[in-house]
Amino acid sequence: MSDAEWGVVRDLLPVPGWLAGRGGRPEGYCHRQMIDAVRYLVDNGIKWRAMRADFPPWPGVYAFFARWRDTGLVAELHDRLREAVRGTEGRGPEPTAAVVDSQSVKADATVTHASRGYDAGKKINGRKRHLLTDTLGLLLAVLVTLASTTDRDAARVLLPPAKGRFRRLSRVWADGGYTGHLTDWTTQHLGLVLDIVRRSDDVQGFQVLPRRWVIERSFAWFLRSRRLVRDYERRTDTSETVILWSMTMLMSRRLAVQHRQPPAPVRAA
Repeated sequence: MSDAEWGVVRDLLPVPGWLAGRGGRPEGYCHRQMIDAVRYLVDNGIKWRAMRADFPPWPGVYAFFARWRDTGLVAELHDRLREAVRGTEGRGPEPTAAVVDSQSVKADATVTHASRGYDAGKKINGRKRHLLTDTLGLLLAVLVTLASTTDRDAARVLLPPAKGRFRRLSRVWADGGYTGHLTDWTTQHLGLVLDIVRRSDDVQGFQVLPRRWVIERSFAWFLRSRRLVRDYERRTDTSETVILWSMTMLMSRRLAVQHRQPPAPVRAA
């Protein structure tokens, strides 16, 4: 991270338990070193044992990654960055509308047979990433499942916790894979309007569809991180954590650029 980016991230970091007087062992390395090492792994897609020599030893970096995954600290940092980005765009901290979609990716040999599946539609043997984003393309919720899991079944797991966290959420746009009983179920049980954006049968080739292009762009953002080009993780919650780290990189860089820009001149009335 650059100094400007670290200045943004530092103020939003969760406070460790030992620093807040809640006990625990003090950490041996500063957070900037650890976060840089994790971001380096996610961005370049290296193995843990291939960590560069100028970073802390890889067992310590992995322990930091696992601790932040299990305690939810990376999710807390991600949510704070998202609220900051939404604030710079003139939006409130909580969205009122969202977009849901999925992406199937191939799984590496390290992924066990029990945690992978076959997507017959995309002809992919691996896992499926289910995302819920706001209208800016920022991540609200993520769920990694077997590639054989249907979008409707995954939405039943993904949407209830998201509605519990974002009380103002009232409308969700989706593609044709979410049609059927799910639209009635979300209205009755969650109070959400599931709006299906359909593709016209008369159009040939590529077509930019309203609202759906937002989450497609988010999938493209994630594929810039080489660790996400395919799924290398043994556990699905580790895959979800890598996605969160990838989005934190995008948002922290965006905030750093905006903070470096000079303020707009004040115009006379």
